Amino acid sequence: MTSAYTVKLYDAEGVSEEQQRAAQKRFRQVLEDTLGDAALVLPVYQAYQRIAAAYGDPPSLEALTDAERAIAEQWQTAESAAIAAVYGPLRGMGDGFYELRPAEPEA
Repeated sequence: MTSAYTVKLYDAEGVSEEQQRAAQKRFRQVLEDTLGDAALVLPVYQAYQRIAAAYGDPPSLEALTDAERAIAEQWQTAESAAIAAVYGPLRGMGDGFYELRPAEPEA
């Protein structure tokens, strides 16, 4: 079964294609482990993107409703863990460039 989303990592100068694939796989795995299920990654990410568009990125948690805060905290925790797993624990949040998008439907 294919995943509902794809991951693309940026800022990977000097790494082989195999290393890039391994890093993307590690990034995905940490997101899925942190959020609890692969099926939650894209919906939580998309919800966080809507929150960030409305309140800024990162949003001020005090300005959010309880539901928005829960989503924002879930995503920020998962994102931090995935970035640390791939780029290192001292890497700044703004420095880990990635893109998540829905997977292309199979033909």
